[in-house]
Amino acid sequence: MYKLFRLNLLLLCLLCAKLQAQTTSNDECGPHSIKPCFVHLAQDQVGIITSPFRISGRDLLWIAPFGVATGLAIDYDAHLMRDLGSNPDREDKFKKFSDYTTYAASAAPIIGYGIGWVKKDDYLKESSVLAGEATLDAIIINQGLKYALDRERPNQGDGTGRFWPHGPKTWPDGQSMPSNHCMIAWSFARVVAGQYNAPGTKIAVYSLATAVSVSRVLSREHFPSDVIVGSGLGYFIGSYVFHRRSREASLFSLSTVNTINGRGMQLDINFGRH
Repeated sequence: MYKLFRLNLLLLCLLCAKLQAQTTSNDECGPHSIKPCFVHLAQDQVGIITSPFRISGRDLLWIAPFGVATGLAIDYDAHLMRDLGSNPDREDKFKKFSDYTTYAASAAPIIGYGIGWVKKDDYLKESSVLAGEATLDAIIINQGLKYALDRERPNQGDGTGRFWPHGPKTWPDGQSMPSNHCMIAWSFARVVAGQYNAPGTKIAVYSLATAVSVSRVLSREHFPSDVIVGSGLGYFIGSYVFHRRSREASLFSLSTVNTINGRGMQLDINFGRH
């Protein structure tokens, strides 16, 4: 987990350096300035943390099943892990798969932005920035939740995944819930699926995120409920960033542009990408 945190922090620094080295024509998080990027991250954290206060009746259509699934999973976690059994060779293979896949998702925004810059593909650059923003949001939220929930991993304690097993005396005892890998994978997948709204893309990124989620259980790094919570929160964070930041999600968008006559305003009308 700390390796992933350091990797994403390094990628953020690289992205900021890349952004600062270039020029662009609007005031969004982009090549002309790194300040909007940090402002967006701070705004995201406030918006995500306070989102429970803005729940509507329609939101219960997904919140209720998510809560029921999480509760049932917590109740059966220990039993399911006992049935799964221990197989060091299997666990090592699935751990490596989930690690390498998550590292790739973390590095993809930098690589995508570089390709977009070379090809002068503004949409790819925007998509890369949004994917990077979503994964960083996921990591920040994940760190806070892990310490707040203080849950033991399957290989800790009595193997039942106890929350705050010894109270505040030995805190933190575990950081099992939610799964950091799942939050990164699903936040990244949600943004990419939103930006490139094609069946093939959705199948590819969501299948990969699902594979990461399953791998975290098969590697005995997390309980099933840890994966459900991490995957659900990752998807929510990706949706939040996509709907709040992406021009693809808005019919109209305004931005400032530099013209030969000075600064001006540009109106973009989204008729959908095909």
